[in-house]
Amino acid sequence: MAEHEQRPRVLIVDDHLSMAETLADGLAEHGYDTVALASSKEAAKRLENETFAALVTDLRMPGMDGLELLRVSRSHAPDRPVIVMTAYSAVESAIESIRQGAFHYLTKPFKLDELVLFLNRALEDSRLRHEAAALRSTLRERFGLANVVGESEAMRAVGELVERIALASSPVLLTGETGTGKGLIARAIHAHGPRASGPFVSVNCAALPENLLESELFGHVKGAFTGATTNRDGLFFDADRGSLFLDEIGEIAPALQAKLLHVLESGTVRPVGANKERPVDVRILTATHRDLHERVASGAFRDDLLYRLDVVSIEIPPLRHRQADIPVLLAHFLARARLKHPESLVRGFSKAALERLLDHRWPGNVRELEHLVERVVLLARGSEVGVDELPRTVVRASSAPLTFQGEIVPIREMQRRYAAWVFEALGGRRMVSAEKLGVDIKTLGRLLKTDSEPGDE
Repeated sequence: MAEHEQRPRVLIVDDHLSMAETLADGLAEHGYDTVALASSKEAAKRLENETFAALVTDLRMPGMDGLELLRVSRSHAPDRPVIVMTAYSAVESAIESIRQGAFHYLTKPFKLDELVLFLNRALEDSRLRHEAAALRSTLRERFGLANVVGESEAMRAVGELVERIALASSPVLLTGETGTGKGLIARAIHAHGPRASGPFVSVNCAALPENLLESELFGHVKGAFTGATTNRDGLFFDADRGSLFLDEIGEIAPALQAKLLHVLESGTVRPVGANKERPVDVRILTATHRDLHERVASGAFRDDLLYRLDVVSIEIPPLRHRQADIPVLLAHFLARARLKHPESLVRGFSKAALERLLDHRWPGNVRELEHLVERVVLLARGSEVGVDELPRTVVRASSAPLTFQGEIVPIREMQRRYAAWVFEALGGRRMVSAEKLGVDIKTLGRLLKTDSEPGDE
């Protein structure tokens, strides 16, 4: 151990002080800073008021025994490793100490090297636990719910659901229009769960042709096809002990759907061209802007795969149905864009410009808003963005009101407008809106669709 490194401080307790001091001297020669005590009550006070990396204690002691001292140590520092020493006749008590959180027990007499070995292991285990906890904290800060900006009731409900399901390992299906932030929610689920320190791997299933997507997902062996000059593990193995996010899952071909179903059922993957399957431990997160139940009805998607993927589903509401989030998102994206472009003069939006932004229907959702903010930060000439500096698509567009003003419209259009008004008035909550309208979810989905919105086939 280098001299500049801090020596781990270890408290050694044995009612025979000579035994405690002998162990302390031996550990000191192996690079430890040691304190030897014969009184367990004094040890309890020092554990409460001082910092120790580890505790080594005898089990049978007068006044306060080793099990009580173990509980004291864990109450003040739950992660501090404890090694107990016991006579052969008290092995059952030593086993009980393991149940209560001790790292290991040693039966007297034992060699100093044995204690050093297990003490090193205990401190290394503690270090790794602290590093994993710090990494999880960093990931939550960078990718967690704090980055899912929104104060609307609909987004608060999404955040609450993410927190409830993050600790599970079940598949999650994220639905919603393109640009609503499904990928951001997937990252938040990963960052708040026990797999946060593992990899988060993402792939857009619509961006790759079928044969290339199969190789990307499941891997291949050398010579499996033309151009396969080396073995390739694939994204399932890349995401082992982490999460795999399959965006636009509704676009994958039937043959790949069958192979994905097999992975979900068996927990094994067979690379393209391989003869054997390999186990894999991955949480599956998927997303789509399509109605997968409609695709099942049309034969484009397997119903058994949908049942496997749709264990828990989260619908991300479109931006036009959570108007209360627009000012918050504007401030968030403006701050981020100004960090990226510090030479910009832009500090905010005029009242008229904000009214236009609130009135816009946002067909591209949060992604469209983010791009708009970066555009005006780059191009606007003053500190306040006016209406004339907004994109023409925003200036011209306005949300359709629930009025007809003497126009005659088909009954279908009247139903659509009313359903859209109810949906917006209820904060984009699909289930509540369907109940209020007296229709099922699928009927409401058909009513809300327009020719310009994603999901129509």
